[in-house]
Amino acid sequence: MEQRITLITLGVKNLQRSKEFYQKVLGWQPLASSTEGIVFFQLNGIQLALFPQESLADDAGVPADGKGFRGFSLAHNLGSEKEVDELVAALEEKGARVLKQPEKVFWGGYSGYIADPDDNLWEIAYNPFLQPDNSPATSSIH
Repeated sequence: MEQRITLITLGVKNLQRSKEFYQKVLGWQPLASSTEGIVFFQLNGIQLALFPQESLADDAGVPADGKGFRGFSLAHNLGSEKEVDELVAALEEKGARVLKQPEKVFWGGYSGYIADPDDNLWEIAYNPFLQPDNSPATSSIH
């Protein structure tokens, strides 16, 4: 797995309040791809998403009561559904705990979830709407 993060999604209790904080307090502007249900901000090489906490927990297939769910997930995006399947299988073989096997998801992509030893969620995804950052500073040598 390449050493990179492409999207940080924060599960928030009140999406509008959080959006206003990032816009008014931090001065960040939402991306045009934001909707009433999710807000995206372009950061330096990655994106930050704000998403309702209950919805994020439901997407990962875990309870939102704080047990096993920290209110955010980290995403590692790949170029195809096949790559997602292959990486999740390879990570599972190496001992990663798979919380949700890859599947087509409501937002139009394909993803599964694994957990790190501290139960932080990693979404392994193919997002046809997100272009990976291929700048020389973030590319890895295979």
